[in-house]
Amino acid sequence: MKLSLSNPFKERAASTIFLVSALASILFVALICVFLFANGVPAILKIGVPDFLFGKEWAPTDEPAVYGIFPMILGSLYVTLGALAIGVSVGLLSAIFLARFCSERLHRTLKPAVELLAGIPSVIYGFFGLVVIVPFVRQHFGGSGFSILTASILLGIMILPTIISVSEAALRAVPNSYYEGSLALGATHERSVFFTVLPAATSGIVAGIILGFGRAIGETMAVILVAGNQARMPDGILGGIRTLTANIVLEMGYATDLHRESLIATGVVLFIFILIINLLFSILKKRVIK
Repeated sequence: MKLSLSNPFKERAASTIFLVSALASILFVALICVFLFANGVPAILKIGVPDFLFGKEWAPTDEPAVYGIFPMILGSLYVTLGALAIGVSVGLLSAIFLARFCSERLHRTLKPAVELLAGIPSVIYGFFGLVVIVPFVRQHFGGSGFSILTASILLGIMILPTIISVSEAALRAVPNSYYEGSLALGATHERSVFFTVLPAATSGIVAGIILGFGRAIGETMAVILVAGNQARMPDGILGGIRTLTANIVLEMGYATDLHRESLIATGVVLFIFILIINLLFSILKKRVIK
């Protein structure tokens, strides 16, 4: 009798805890949005939307000061696209190998290695890029080595664990009957994997790409160490750039007044940019599934 009386109470208590947790998450996101927009939008309006978004010069210490973030927007976009080109191609093929071609013994070795990559701090990746990738790019491709190419390679490596783990889980979640049915129709193992299992896992793979995109565009410390941090228009993949996140970190420590507000406004632009990209990915995923 006591058990039957206590169960409804426990269920209500659990439901309340879950509800409060969900509302807290929404509240935190709302507070972040309020802070960003309340402090950033006035600065954008004060500077002027076209001058702020499409201005090609960032010189907050000049007189008069100039606040144009278009070079940083392009820098973030180029580095992120380059990282996705490297990370998605290598990560997806690695996930396919781990899920459908790898032996169990080898999987027990490779899987922990992939998970270990996810736990390495960003600054360690940055040191690796500074010591290894920068000299490699300088020697084999020219330039100073601090460039879009270097940052793209480094970020491509950093997003590998996310893409591999999520994509492998999506591939393993596909019912084995899909694979067996393809074999029964005469397809080889490779064709069954690439033309039956892989399309069925598209939704999960796209989710992994979205997470990798978020990691790449939001990365700061590693990019600061290898990208050159030059607030100017990109002049090729071997030229230095500054990303939106790097711009905020490098100058927030000493910024005041409109300069500080413009950096917060940069965060607003980055926030909206990520929302738009995620929305486009979601629309693409729905169309692919259909």
